[in-house]
Amino acid sequence: MAIRWGNYRVGDFYDELIRAANKPRPAAEQICKYLRNLSDKELEEYKTAASTAIHVMGITFTVYSEEEGSIDRAWPFDIIPRIIDKKEWLEVEKGLKQRVKALNMFIDDLYNEQRILDAGIVPRSLLDASKNFLPECMGVKPKNGVWAHICGSDLVRDQHGTVYVLEDNLRVPSGVSYMLENRHVMKRVFPDMFEQYNILPVDDYPSQLYDMLCQLSPRDIEQPEIVVLTPGIYNSAYFEHAYLAQQMGAELVVGSDLVVDDEDKVYMRTVDGLSRVDVIYRRIDDAFLDPEAFRKDSMLGVPGLMRAWKAGNVGLANAPGAGVADDKVVYAFVPEIIKFYLDEEPLLPNVPTYKCVNKDERDYVIENIDKMVVKPANESGGYGMLIGPHATKAEREKFVRLIRRDPRNYVAQPMLLLSTAPTIVGTKAEPRHLDLRPFILSGEDIKVTTGGLTRVAMRKGSTVVNSSQGGGSKDTWIVDMEGE
Repeated sequence: MAIRWGNYRVGDFYDELIRAANKPRPAAEQICKYLRNLSDKELEEYKTAASTAIHVMGITFTVYSEEEGSIDRAWPFDIIPRIIDKKEWLEVEKGLKQRVKALNMFIDDLYNEQRILDAGIVPRSLLDASKNFLPECMGVKPKNGVWAHICGSDLVRDQHGTVYVLEDNLRVPSGVSYMLENRHVMKRVFPDMFEQYNILPVDDYPSQLYDMLCQLSPRDIEQPEIVVLTPGIYNSAYFEHAYLAQQMGAELVVGSDLVVDDEDKVYMRTVDGLSRVDVIYRRIDDAFLDPEAFRKDSMLGVPGLMRAWKAGNVGLANAPGAGVADDKVVYAFVPEIIKFYLDEEPLLPNVPTYKCVNKDERDYVIENIDKMVVKPANESGGYGMLIGPHATKAEREKFVRLIRRDPRNYVAQPMLLLSTAPTIVGTKAEPRHLDLRPFILSGEDIKVTTGGLTRVAMRKGSTVVNSSQGGGSKDTWIVDMEGE
């Protein structure tokens, strides 16, 4: 038989499917039994079927290298799903809703009354040194008080099974299209498993996204004109931009397709002339959004877009300036932010985080850098960070210099023993580390995807899950055991 669970070694980690005694967790019993009964040949056939589906469906992502430039690659996918019991997931969902609600209140406060700064909960100096705080947004009151309409919060689990929030992505979070396509691939490969399990759906995300975007329309009309603004075909997430536009029935546009008139209204160029635009789901970073307000050399944005947004003539998701809360130093204050605005204890804990801007914490990080993961405040994609236990002496010394030179730009966290899940390597299942990115939509109410994008570090021992650095992905099943 291809997979012998008796040979599967969990080690010191929490495994999502297999317990330490090599027994499946209750929610994973059926899939483990099914996989155990497959021959090597059958397993290879399933892997081939998944690869073929990915190729036929055109699921790609873009990576960049100095030697070859941008390259489209097939989406790396593992056929063993990650499985979470619905009862546990409902608790996670509550924690995510609480967190995003507080973060939106925080952003709104920063651009208006700044009560949290006056109270000394978050130091004003932190804001003064923030790369993502936009003075141009001061005094703006977006609809429903929501700035981060789409959020992707990364979750990890430690060796004890505790779920932590690793970071919040509030600017232009990506990956939801891969969550949806992972499900489509699995339905093609394992259709019978969807009959045996009560797996909660994720397919309704595009309609939920569309409904939330409609709520941002400045015009009270039945079908607002919604567009997805992309930097273009060379962007690493272009597949997702095109996919979501197609799924919502929205137009996919680049900056030059839009124009702002003298009345600060946004129009789209069409073969029939100009057509009024009500809502823009923008996938362009703040700095490139409007050359009038930000980078003058931007060829990606729309001149006058900030004027139109501030005048209330167009809805923008996510709102400009939302990235002020997408700062890893701000992340360290989220428990205090939740208590300040909601008067509640956080339902989902942060990973313990040391702020290098504070001398005592900085000294501790430097003394223990061989045990720390050090992250720059505003990088993403796994870039620019140090994984102390796996770094060379020279790399650690370099980061000590970087921290001393610009302490505001760095935080550090102890190295967590991230959970694992069985992943196909050849014709065997081996544990690989993973995380989970659920997506949270905030409008008149808050909705959380049932599961999310599970990213897997495909290299043995690695904890870097980003696809741009060799990571892969799994379908995430939220299973209703009581409804079986």
